[in-house]
Amino acid sequence: MLPAEMNRRPDEIEETLPREASGLPAAVGPGGPVLFVAFFCDSPRELPSRHSLSRLESVSIGRGRDRTAQRDAARGSLELTLPDAWTSSRHAGLVRSGSAWHVEDRGSRNGVRVNGQLVGSARLNDGDLIEVGHTLLYFRQDGAPLLGHEGLDYFPLDAGEERAGLLTLSSELSREMAKAWDLASSELPLLIQGESGTGKEVLARALAERSHRRGLFVGVNCGAIPPSLVESELFGHVKGAFTGADANHEGLIRSANRGTLFLDEIGDLELGAQAALLRVLQEREVRPVGSARAVPVDVRLLSATHRDLDALVEKGAFRADLLSRLAGFRLRLPPLRERREDIGLIVSRLVRARSSELGSDLRFEPDAARRLFRYHWPLNIRELENCLRAANVLARGGAIADEHLSEQLRRQAPEPSRRLAVGLTAPQQAQRDELIALFREHRGNVSAVARHLGKARTQVQRWLRRYQLDPRDYQE
Repeated sequence: MLPAEMNRRPDEIEETLPREASGLPAAVGPGGPVLFVAFFCDSPRELPSRHSLSRLESVSIGRGRDRTAQRDAARGSLELTLPDAWTSSRHAGLVRSGSAWHVEDRGSRNGVRVNGQLVGSARLNDGDLIEVGHTLLYFRQDGAPLLGHEGLDYFPLDAGEERAGLLTLSSELSREMAKAWDLASSELPLLIQGESGTGKEVLARALAERSHRRGLFVGVNCGAIPPSLVESELFGHVKGAFTGADANHEGLIRSANRGTLFLDEIGDLELGAQAALLRVLQEREVRPVGSARAVPVDVRLLSATHRDLDALVEKGAFRADLLSRLAGFRLRLPPLRERREDIGLIVSRLVRARSSELGSDLRFEPDAARRLFRYHWPLNIRELENCLRAANVLARGGAIADEHLSEQLRRQAPEPSRRLAVGLTAPQQAQRDELIALFREHRGNVSAVARHLGKARTQVQRWLRRYQLDPRDYQE
């Protein structure tokens, strides 16, 4: 049950519609601390929610028949009720003291945990995971300002699977998506940047659907085409153009005529093909290999990469004039470790999309659910999906427990927010811990870590100096 409307005045309901439904501009609301009802261990299909703590003095959390979020503006209080049998009717509370927030156990049966540790009362740090019963809540000290469609208590609408794949509780990503939807119907070429597995192709397909172009969406993985065949695959060829060309071949660009051409991993395209692609974009025509006649084409161009194209331009590995043609506007999809509040939302979508494989009664032990939020997810959403599928098989119909998760998840370093290095902020400490995990994974190989992050070795070496890390400590 989604209680988004039940606790709001009629004049507030339009504000909380998704941007694509309401058509309203992205009005900015207050930022500040945020509490996410992030994961339901016994019913992971349930959608999480986001609750601003700005202008509040206290939050009460307890069991109820339905999920509700009731605010008392005069008292500066918020009451959250959860349909969780393991939660007491008066389970826990959050109390503000100056700029800090504390969580306290209010006489619950099963206790309150912060990052897995039982507490009676504890000050909350940015990124802390709070457990009440079998429900996980995620605390952020400095949440980004709200968008107009979110509201102080934001429950994502349970839309179709296509839209659900792009839902987010992250205000940072929500802002990026708002820009994407505004640009979707334009002819501007868009460059989607982000690590592998962050959903770049999902976004590209959604943009193509919103463009209302009549032609096909044609996706091309530039890194998967052998260099000797790039021009033939992209631009087509005529019969007899080369050995083995037994018939005319239209090519991928002409296949996308009047539609959308998506060039994935554009940073892997070799320089010769870059020059040929640039001619196509400038002249809006394709000359098939072996043909003397150019063919006009009308395509909307979307491209994506996990690599730093500006750095490649500086090294001479990517053409600056091509980059200027590709990047009419840049969109960035953050890695999963930067939007942990979306983990429950992504799991919910995956459970619904793969209901025949995962079943309708999938559930987690709290220890295993906690691991999902503490892992750094180097392969992002794709890795989370594979983790979920494998754990479900190993659980054999029971609750997914710690032993059903991969070794990578189980050997994750302790929670960084509880062991901040001297002089580091929480985001800096998170970056330091991510580097440590990557150096362990790659056994101290600086070049391998740089390739994984899509960064130059010099940047990784600067981080090593900043965080006083020695890669030799992680070599066998």
